[in-house]
Amino acid sequence: MFNGNKGSESSSTQRDDQDRQWQLIEQLALEGAREQRKARRWGVVFKSLAFAYVFVALGLFWVSLGSKRVSTNEEHVALIRVDGVISADEPANANSIAGSLRKAFEEENAKAVIMAINSPGGSPVQAGYINDEIHRLKQKYPSKKVYSVISDIGASGGYYIAVAADEIYADKASLVGSIGVTASGFGFVDSLDKLGVERRHYTAGEHKAFLDPFSPVKASETEFWQGVLNTVHKQFVTVVQEGRGQKLMAPEEELYSGLIWSGEQAKALGLIDGLGSAGYVAREVIGVEDVIDYSRRSSPLAQLVEQLGLSVGRGISSALPGAMMQSSLERIKLQ
Repeated sequence: MFNGNKGSESSSTQRDDQDRQWQLIEQLALEGAREQRKARRWGVVFKSLAFAYVFVALGLFWVSLGSKRVSTNEEHVALIRVDGVISADEPANANSIAGSLRKAFEEENAKAVIMAINSPGGSPVQAGYINDEIHRLKQKYPSKKVYSVISDIGASGGYYIAVAADEIYADKASLVGSIGVTASGFGFVDSLDKLGVERRHYTAGEHKAFLDPFSPVKASETEFWQGVLNTVHKQFVTVVQEGRGQKLMAPEEELYSGLIWSGEQAKALGLIDGLGSAGYVAREVIGVEDVIDYSRRSSPLAQLVEQLGLSVGRGISSALPGAMMQSSLERIKLQ
């Protein structure tokens, strides 16, 4: 009797264990099914977002194409934008702007060209290329005048471009000027010693590493570098004098000190010719109502791909030897 009860209890325990195992399996199966449903839902969400982005990007692309289809068969003013920092890897680069300039000058129905400038400056090389191209096209098409119109800011490299125009306009509160050159960097001479790091740097040429942030500054090299900046500054001053000539109404030491003025002050100094927007210049100065934007614009999708490519490229280049030196060299700016 005793053995029979014991066998019954053992059998009952086994059934309970099996039931619990099946319950656990069922729970795992249900949990797996729920996770799969969640994954499918998130997959649908991500796919929907991707399709929505592509749809919006294509829509904006077609809208931009539509805006460029504005008829050029009638008389109009060609507008070219110089927005943001002037640099080879920014939208305000010489290659893009020069291409827009050529199209504007070649178009017979474009009565005049407006350079719509909103830039704090940037590369003296890129600004110089654009200035040179404006002068070249003005000589080739002498009947077509160029007007620079500064909105928020037309400083340094932005003003370098502006002075190539026949006339310059700005708002009374615009920021104009900053005729100067700057180069900046940092010094980390004692940092490596404090960290217990030994730096090994090899060069051929006495001054090859004179911009190295980990090396002490030498007075002779500082003097040399200042001479380079002074040379670029003189080039800037010459461009301003050639562009503005007798219109300038203030002493050179004030105009070329790197100071920046409001549009109202700039007019009194002779840095600009008048106050007004691009629309005002088109209507009241040029005498044409219709304005067509000739600026090169990438589609939103192309801009995204371009930015991703630039980010990857910059990340790789920053990890290469000499990146610190290159960043110092690139800091010569008209700002």
